[in-house]
Amino acid sequence: MPSLRSRRLHLFAAVLAVIAMGISVRYLPLGLPREVVKYAGSVLWGAMVYGLAAIVRPAAPVGRLAVAAGLVAVLVELFRLVHTPGLDAFRLTLAGQLLLGRIFSVWNVVAYAAGIGLAAGLDAGTRQLDGRRRIADKLAMPGVAEINFKPYRATIESRPADFS
Repeated sequence: MPSLRSRRLHLFAAVLAVIAMGISVRYLPLGLPREVVKYAGSVLWGAMVYGLAAIVRPAAPVGRLAVAAGLVAVLVELFRLVHTPGLDAFRLTLAGQLLLGRIFSVWNVVAYAAGIGLAAGLDAGTRQLDGRRRIADKLAMPGVAEINFKPYRATIESRPADFS
């Protein structure tokens, strides 16, 4: 099994990538629908929480990490029901919005669970089993290099939009 240090480094890189994707989805003008922006950000926030839990306990079983991340996500969402002047002022800042959010929503918990589930699935698929091959390697197609695959070249042409 790879060392815990290298696992932590990989997890840290993954968490940074998830944070970058979350900030991009929420704050870059990508032209996505409002609901996609909100809930994609929440899914990525849940994945980030799982990644942080895995950094803290890199050798813990995936299920245990997912439960811990789920508890943290639910507690943070419930914490949105607590209001004090200082806390509400912090929630109006960018850091407060990204870390704590502003409004309680059960749908956020559902989105967090989806992100945690996706992150846990990716983690399980990339872990080594008792020093043997990874699950992803076991599911790979043997002899895939010998497949003769030559896709046809697509021609994509643009045309003006018809709004009639």
